[in-house]
Amino acid sequence: MVRCLRQDGEDRRAYDFSRLRMTPGAAQYPCKVQTAGVVRRLVYCDAYVPEDDQSWDLTTDAYRSLFLESAAADGYAVQPPSGRDPRVTAHPLASFLQRIRLDTGGLREVKTRDYVYLSGWDGTPFTTVRDRLANDPTWRVHTLDSGHDVWRDAPQEFLETLLLGE
Repeated sequence: MVRCLRQDGEDRRAYDFSRLRMTPGAAQYPCKVQTAGVVRRLVYCDAYVPEDDQSWDLTTDAYRSLFLESAAADGYAVQPPSGRDPRVTAHPLASFLQRIRLDTGGLREVKTRDYVYLSGWDGTPFTTVRDRLANDPTWRVHTLDSGHDVWRDAPQEFLETLLLGE
């Protein structure tokens, strides 16, 4: 979830399914958060965390195949797995394919970066992301024993992590 106040005062909230679009947004368009300046905190939960010129290569061969198979019906919408929260909708395949161009100046301004790794499911493609960020002193890495649907499996623990603040 990204919450920011634009310079015109309009409140904007956004949740990004893949987090691949949240990173360039924070890098290129720092917005006013509350009244304290630029984006102060990013929280990624069981997500890809791209660097400049990355996208499709962030995931595993198994997930690339899964995304392509899931989008086969119409060629552009990656369908969510069945049996999930009914509010989950299809995700544009292009958001996985398009390479990200980052102006890291905006990202350097982000004071706090948290990564929440959900360890309670087999086949997670996010272990390498967790390992990379755990070795980066600019990140706080948290592990929750939860499946990928953290709001179903560990809502209280996730909420506690979100409320840690800066």
